[in-house]
Amino acid sequence: MELINGNSEIIKDFFQSMERMLEGIGKLVKESKPHLNGEKFLSNQEASKYLKVSIRTLQEWRDTGVIPYIQIKGKIIYRESDIERLLQTYYNKERQE
Repeated sequence: MELINGNSEIIKDFFQSMERMLEGIGKLVKESKPHLNGEKFLSNQEASKYLKVSIRTLQEWRDTGVIPYIQIKGKIIYRESDIERLLQTYYNKERQE
């Protein structure tokens, strides 16, 4: 029977596996988006990146009513479903054919 101590390869492998799992969990937590009643929300920066438009363009779309948004004390957020609806509304089938 093999004696397992702190220098054992089995113990080292175990702790390396645990570290990789914790890094993966940390990455998932960091990348998750907040939900409220099943709805996902995007920040101004996230919406800009998702739509591939500038922050200024988002502001113009808000000002002209193109995109719905929520503003709480200067913080702007968008419902993911509203962004999807915007994309569906402006989807141009003719260009794809």
